[in-house]
Amino acid sequence: MLLVGRQTARTCRSLSRRAFLQAGASTVLGLSLADLLRVRAGGGLNPGSAKSVILLWLWGGPSQLDTFDPKPNAPPEYRGPFASIPTRIPGVRFAELFPQLAAQADKLAVVRTLTTQSNDHGIAGTIGLTGSPAGGTGLDGKPLPGGPRPALGSVVAKARASGRVLASGGRQPPESAVHPFFVVGGRLHQGKKAIVGEGGGALGAAFDPFRLEYDPATGTKVPALQRPADLTPERLTDRQRLLAALGRAEGRAAELHAAGALDDYRARALAMLTSPAASALFDLSHEPDRAKDRYGRTRFGQSCLLARRLVEGGVPFVQVNWSDHVEAEEDSGDGGWDHHYRNFQIMQDRHAPWLDQSVAALVADLADRGLLDSTLVLAVGEFGREPKVNDKAGREHWPGCYCALVAGGGVRGGRIIGTSDAKAARPADTPLTPADLNATVLHLVGLTSEQITGLGLAPVGRVVEELL
Repeated sequence: MLLVGRQTARTCRSLSRRAFLQAGASTVLGLSLADLLRVRAGGGLNPGSAKSVILLWLWGGPSQLDTFDPKPNAPPEYRGPFASIPTRIPGVRFAELFPQLAAQADKLAVVRTLTTQSNDHGIAGTIGLTGSPAGGTGLDGKPLPGGPRPALGSVVAKARASGRVLASGGRQPPESAVHPFFVVGGRLHQGKKAIVGEGGGALGAAFDPFRLEYDPATGTKVPALQRPADLTPERLTDRQRLLAALGRAEGRAAELHAAGALDDYRARALAMLTSPAASALFDLSHEPDRAKDRYGRTRFGQSCLLARRLVEGGVPFVQVNWSDHVEAEEDSGDGGWDHHYRNFQIMQDRHAPWLDQSVAALVADLADRGLLDSTLVLAVGEFGREPKVNDKAGREHWPGCYCALVAGGGVRGGRIIGTSDAKAARPADTPLTPADLNATVLHLVGLTSEQITGLGLAPVGRVVEELL
């Protein structure tokens, strides 16, 4: 970690050699990038249709019936209170709460027959993010057998580092200044227990994500650079001096490199700490107000805008977490999709309009900028909700059938993949799993099963050819 704040006393005049090397050895800002660059030096490129991926992780499990697989002919205790509306796909309807996405359905593929192995957020979350339950830990705290597979973003990061996947088009900072896997949002929890599957797993900490958090009140935060609690306002002058010293770090890097203290890769990795191009990617003040308004002035909306900036700047995989916690009431009122009660009120007042506006804006913005064909957008949660409404006007966990939205990156829009039964409880045809979605993403970024095996991973799932 970069110990900004806790080293002010001994580094405010200049960066000591030890502190400088400590910064260079940071898991995310140093070693990971250095290792990525070192590995990237060998191997050729095998570009796929998707040069970048944006995963919109809808933590908590949205209801399939109240989003993209409504059942207007089902009994009211199943279909709920919402009507359905037509979309730009002939004969296909969405819940009435999603007019903007309905108007862009010709750009979307909707998977309606996902099914998973668990109704526990922790286990299902691990499956969704990695394609496997191995190592997952449920609410009971007992881990499943096996070591956890790396997150999908970590696999893409490793492939990028190995030279098998091209970076995004558009404005791209120097390759030493951008990490290949970003998560926008805090660590995922259920019941205050972090889930397994957000990191590099067997690929190592070098392929953990670089994490950003967006707060509508304060803007983008970099947790690795957060001000320590003991850094009082009276000490901010020292902090400013330290930051000025960081601004001179590139010159110090050259000096240490000449002295043999840094190799080429770590010297280039350290450039991320001081690169104006990299830091500008995180700063939404560069975006006009009309863009911020288009995405919605919510945390999720601005996080989606931040994801677009990262992709445009050359980041191959960005994961946007809807929330940290699964519960709707957690996280300052902007919680997850775990709507055991008041589902319809929460959907109508907050979740549906936020999701509709933000995802529609992201897809349209990417298309307007000529990036949609090369950027795969996937919006999905860990499972769906029980078709029958409970006695609290909510829906319970349901792993048997749920939806995903997919757009861009080589996916054909205007399509529905799979048909659920009359109550959206089970697939009537084409059952698909999170492993199948993950396999499809890896296929679209240009990875073959042989290359996946070469990364030390056993391929899982099948490529969903119906999406291509």
